[in-house]
Amino acid sequence: MLPRHHDPIAAIATAPGRGAVGIVRLSGRALDPLAQRLTGRALRPRVAHYGPLRDAAGRPIDHGLALFFPAPHSYTGEDVLELQAHGGPVVLQLLLARCLEVAAEPGEDGLPLLPGLRLARPGEFTERAFLNHKLDLAQAEAVADLIDASTEAAARSAARSLGGEFSREVAGLRDGLIDLRMLVEATLDFPEEEIDFLERADARGRLARLTAQLRRVLDGARQGALLREGLQVVIAGQPNAGKSSLLNALAGAELAIVTAIPGTTRDKVSQTVQIEGVPVHITDTAGLRAPEQAADEVERIGIERSWQAIAEADAVILLHDLTRLGQPDYEAADRAIARQLPAGARLVHVYNKADADAAPPGPLPQAEALQGLPAAAPEVPRLRLSARTGEGLEVLRRTLLTLAGWHASPDGVFLARERHLQALRAAQAHLDEAGVLAARADAALDLLAEELRLAHDALGEITGACTPDDLLGVIFSRFCIGK
Repeated sequence: MLPRHHDPIAAIATAPGRGAVGIVRLSGRALDPLAQRLTGRALRPRVAHYGPLRDAAGRPIDHGLALFFPAPHSYTGEDVLELQAHGGPVVLQLLLARCLEVAAEPGEDGLPLLPGLRLARPGEFTERAFLNHKLDLAQAEAVADLIDASTEAAARSAARSLGGEFSREVAGLRDGLIDLRMLVEATLDFPEEEIDFLERADARGRLARLTAQLRRVLDGARQGALLREGLQVVIAGQPNAGKSSLLNALAGAELAIVTAIPGTTRDKVSQTVQIEGVPVHITDTAGLRAPEQAADEVERIGIERSWQAIAEADAVILLHDLTRLGQPDYEAADRAIARQLPAGARLVHVYNKADADAAPPGPLPQAEALQGLPAAAPEVPRLRLSARTGEGLEVLRRTLLTLAGWHASPDGVFLARERHLQALRAAQAHLDEAGVLAARADAALDLLAEELRLAHDALGEITGACTPDDLLGVIFSRFCIGK
């Protein structure tokens, strides 16, 4: 039980600023007396009551709606009172202050009407929903993901997670593991029965099916994490290759200044676009060249930041100028840039200005030769493109999704977080080790049982079945106040 969980709490539940409607929300035990004192009437459960919301002197603060949700049929599982008024920040602050004031007033017994009422911490309403078993932890996180969704596909996927789709997948895995653990541990407890466990109970088959099911869930979670976090893409290359023009073309807006002067872009310029519902965060960087070639200190700093952005990117578009192919100095500089790219970087070579008269029509240079790699190296995508006319843009968009590992339809994906991926990977590692143990002729059932237990516990961390309080504090502190 987390500290101060028993305290009644109150907060403004709507976003800061002005709006048509604002909500003040309270949660706790036995809110009926406070609700009657605030509204001057007994509130029927789950019925909207319109009327004045008065201050201590009986003057109306506002006229609005009051809704009372008695426990356990509420969002938090406790009594919940919602006051809906006009959405001015001063009005809502007055209502919140009045709630705290009424809570301290004496009741019929002379004691405070609602002792301990305090302002809610960020995420505390949803935290209580989790602690009171109204939501599991994955569903609780989906509440924040739904609020923060940056694309329609992400919002729909978060709604699926909130509805329990991800949790049901994890629960199915945990149920299968429970059955398998029961068989293994029964064999350990009663060796005199001489049960040929691995054969008669089809333990190997069950384990293989669970492992395959886990891989499928992990793949879906990876897709969901990509949908939630998006893909960080950096456009890099020499000055005047058309990086800013490409950013503008992908964004569909004139975001970056485009001129024929080398070094026009001095710092990073970023924009988020949607590709098949996946948020793609694209960063245009300063043109890459040797520090001694920079026009001034500002450009040198911009080049350093470009390399930093490249190191942190999920994928890099290395942009080349088709009109300058064959120029020894230009191609030498391109090779130098390619050699400095981080090892293992997900890369696509894009040759821009395909619409220019000076662009050669022949095949593009081999990516292996450009990078100085042996001929047997994995092929790096190479695309011909015109940022000015849009030729090749759609192919580039699909290539970026492929590099990111996106292969699912957003309609079948549930949103997932990095901690979910870590838990699923840990469970997979334990199941893989269990598979190795089960395949041995002299299977060590005690070790097999331990690997199954560890996999079971790792899955429990996703839904909160076995999650330490300190992790809960971190998760819910990232919510907005009032939610």
